Amino acid sequence: MNKKDLFVGFLIGIASAILGSYIFITFFTDFNFIAGIQIMKSQGNLGKIITLGSILTLAAFGVLLKMNKETMARGVALSVIIMAITTMFT
Repeated sequence: MNKKDLFVGFLIGIASAILGSYIFITFFTDFNFIAGIQIMKSQGNLGKIITLGSILTLAAFGVLLKMNKETMARGVALSVIIMAITTMFT
């Protein structure tokens, strides 16, 4: 297993979740990104925002599998697992 591809996949997963969260907050709320994150965290909804942002991660996972980049797809799956664990404990 190529660790560089796994790390790149991990970064793709994290970046796509952040991008998805950014898109959701800016288009569907009245807040900008930083204020939206702070408000959602104070209300206890940050895990839900990250979950909605992870929809783009699912798309990235599918594209990587379609391109036969299984190791990068594993990195994306690893990023989803780590995000789920961190949102459970925060």
